[in-house]
Amino acid sequence: MLPAIFGLSGLTLTAEEVELIRRVDPLGFILFARNIENPQQVKLLTDALKHHTGRDNLPILIDQEGGRVARLGPPHWRTWPPALEFAHGYAQSPERGRAAVVCNYQALALDLAALGISVNCAPVLDVPESGAHDIIGDRAFGSEPHVVAELGAALLEGFAKAGVVGVIKHIPGHGRALADSHEALPRVTAPAEALSRDLAPFKALANAPMAMTAHIVYDAWDDQRCATLSPAVIREVIREQIGFDGLLMTDDLDMKALEGPVPLSGCQSLAAGCDVVLNCWGRMSDMRGLAEQLPVATAACQRRLSEAMSIWVPPPSAPEIAALQADLLAERDRLMQGA
Repeated sequence: MLPAIFGLSGLTLTAEEVELIRRVDPLGFILFARNIENPQQVKLLTDALKHHTGRDNLPILIDQEGGRVARLGPPHWRTWPPALEFAHGYAQSPERGRAAVVCNYQALALDLAALGISVNCAPVLDVPESGAHDIIGDRAFGSEPHVVAELGAALLEGFAKAGVVGVIKHIPGHGRALADSHEALPRVTAPAEALSRDLAPFKALANAPMAMTAHIVYDAWDDQRCATLSPAVIREVIREQIGFDGLLMTDDLDMKALEGPVPLSGCQSLAAGCDVVLNCWGRMSDMRGLAEQLPVATAACQRRLSEAMSIWVPPPSAPEIAALQADLLAERDRLMQGA
């Protein structure tokens, strides 16, 4: 198995993609708007990926957080509220606010399960700081670490009830960044003592099945390399201080925060301690380069993958999903109104 999660070029698999999949067996795949037209088409695409890999519990990822980060939307799918909206409900009534999060994200995850999508890149556990770049903003469950942790745990609970795996991000914390790592390499200069606030939600959810790294330099831990490429950050902060032992994936290797060829960044991230690389854009040259240069998945990676994907279960029938979603959303709205 190749320790890579690949993007795809379009609505159906090309002959080149099929050949690559069969030859190198990527760990998983991620879908974007260019891969999505309607429910029938998406289900055919995910069925094809499972067929060519021979894995029913294949990790097929998407970014469906709700709010401004949503790959699925009208007219075929609902719009979902941003995470911050639930922090407001939690402030009024923690018990009802938490229950509303479980309902909302179970209902959202059922949309994904129906399409054959098994992994959702959420929750955002970053704690936004005043004056930071707004790339996180309302994607976070507020600015209090204990609330972010509590509602992040509720989100993962909702996902698991639908048989969908969650990915905590962006470990060890993106909330202080003054730049968007899609566009530039952020540098965080805060001392280690201050960064303990950023780590708190990740520590609280250290048993999460999967996590995604931050392409950020933290001067307190490694002033030369961003977290994704830093053995010190991955080993001493993510694995030891936070205590995360789940499947650790990079953020997208093609973001401008990283320099140099994608295959080189992939090799460097695995050498630093990541389990799997994320390459989102479906460019055959980059995927072939990674296939040629990456080592095979380690035993630890395969163990973590197996443990993470144990959450996945075959989805209910379409009528059962529709009925369950209706009940969940009615209960969510009742809880939010009373919070």
